[in-house]
Amino acid sequence: MYAIIDVGGSQLKVEKGKYYFINRREEEEGQAITFDKVLLIDNDGEVKIGKPHLEGAKIEAKVVEHLKGDKVIVFKKKRRKSYKVRNGHRQYLTKVEVENIAL
Repeated sequence: MYAIIDVGGSQLKVEKGKYYFINRREEEEGQAITFDKVLLIDNDGEVKIGKPHLEGAKIEAKVVEHLKGDKVIVFKKKRRKSYKVRNGHRQYLTKVEVENIAL
């Protein structure tokens, strides 16, 4: 059983018992989160699709920890202009564990 949810403007395929990284949330570690924007649920071949969201469907998850993602190097260069800029960026993330997929 899996579901596709809308989290912070991006879509994410989730399954029960697995861990996922989403953009940083306000909730504290150990607190529960409910995702209401469920786009699709597949229950062993029985697919239900929302228009745009499924009514009454929700995903229950728990915040495991807050962390920072891997460093991404941003390098800009203009040839023959002696212009080079090198920056790094680390995204703030929240690790969540999906506990239940309810319809």
